[in-house]
Amino acid sequence: MLDRDQIAAASQILVQHWHEGSKLDALETRLRPQTRAEGYAIQAALEARGKLFGWKIAATSEAGQRHINVAGPMAGRILSDTVIADGGTASMTGNEMRVGEPEFCFRMGRDLSPRSVPFGVDEVLAAVDTLHPAIEIPDSRFATFANAGEAQLIADNACAHLFVLGAATDANWRAMNLVEERPEIMLRGQRYIGHGKNVLGDPRVALTWLANELRGLGITLRAGEVVTTGTCHPPLPIQAGDHFAADFGVLGKVSVRFG
Repeated sequence: MLDRDQIAAASQILVQHWHEGSKLDALETRLRPQTRAEGYAIQAALEARGKLFGWKIAATSEAGQRHINVAGPMAGRILSDTVIADGGTASMTGNEMRVGEPEFCFRMGRDLSPRSVPFGVDEVLAAVDTLHPAIEIPDSRFATFANAGEAQLIADNACAHLFVLGAATDANWRAMNLVEERPEIMLRGQRYIGHGKNVLGDPRVALTWLANELRGLGITLRAGEVVTTGTCHPPLPIQAGDHFAADFGVLGKVSVRFG
């Protein structure tokens, strides 16, 4: 297991590359995480660079898993200074992944504290306050992220980069079948259709996965934090000058431009 100094050093390297918009091939062998637990320990140290806004889930769809070459989902932290206002402009500087992802995002209404028994879907949903449309703009600090491996990508904050949160929906989303929701994405004059079932089969199941992943790490999912559940459409290539608009129907709309 990596010791405290190794964890801090690995985190500092990743933070430096994040700030500079630069890339590395891999963490040096003595600092490289070999397990998910070591990856999460390095990721946790990233909180020192900013206020926690919420959580993301990477690789909740088969397309997302193929994109970064992992077998299943991973949790990452959304920091406040990476959040862009709905309709705002996201910088493309240093972004090598260059994709946008339309997502269902939940804001928690009360804490879910760690315990020995897993949380159920109904229990997690009862702790939710609001549902929002969102756009995630992921990236990695690794030059060849598809070869970095699961543990390093977790350390790299599960490819978190920038995040756009839409307004809370006024619709009665609890009565809706989110599995069959089909958000419409407009990008460079092309129309794409997402599908709720692409998010671990159900965005509500993805949310519950996140709550239990944090439970296993001894972390409280706190009231006010958001959880964006992963892309409902295969990651869409973006470039400077693009306008990415996601229409979630009665659930609302969210958009971002790329500078």
